[in-house]
Amino acid sequence: MRNVLPFLTRVPVKGDFEKIPNELWAFPLVALVSSALSTAVLYLKLPLANVLAVLALYWTIGLLHLDGLADWADGIMVKGDREKKIQVMKDVNTGVAGLFAVVIVLLLQVYSLQRLPFYAIFLGELNSKMAMLLALATKKPLGNGLGAYFMGKMNWRQLAVGVSLYALLYLPVGLFEPEALAGILGLLFGVYIVRLSLKDFGGINGDCIGAVAEITRTGTVLVMAIAWWYA
Repeated sequence: MRNVLPFLTRVPVKGDFEKIPNELWAFPLVALVSSALSTAVLYLKLPLANVLAVLALYWTIGLLHLDGLADWADGIMVKGDREKKIQVMKDVNTGVAGLFAVVIVLLLQVYSLQRLPFYAIFLGELNSKMAMLLALATKKPLGNGLGAYFMGKMNWRQLAVGVSLYALLYLPVGLFEPEALAGILGLLFGVYIVRLSLKDFGGINGDCIGAVAEITRTGTVLVMAIAWWYA
């Protein structure tokens, strides 16, 4: 996990980038670190804890995935054939669709967390990292970027270990609070984004994986907020 951590977070630890493709199975474990500060904020019930928790999350993980979400949304929303969509997604300028997607994701997280227990952000991050692993498991890269580089080393062994770690991390929370099991449905958001990306772009790149990460986390806390509302 030491090599994956500095890639997926801003935690100041040294890692070997060349070894990351062999540690993809550790993605779910990263959620323990990436959500730690946000979880502490929610647990302490600080003023505006939901807002501070989201700020703490992005302070920890950075804005790379949000940037990917913006590019992905621009590509998805533009009218035209596959080549046009890919061209727009790779454009360095952010359009209205990208801005809208980022704002909605941030707002949904902020407003959902105010209704949820302190561990909700951890489950959101756990699902987010698991969905990223599932996206890499498609082994259908778009271009020759980081997505293709990581997919080259992805195999069923890494996926099996990742799924096992995901289950081991989620199970204690589910046993403690059965309603939290509703959060597993958040993975469906990631699966949908993967399928939509394959349909519109013909493959998965870093921007698509960023969108998977952000939308899965947001979908998870949203589903949990709805579950808690009716509980």
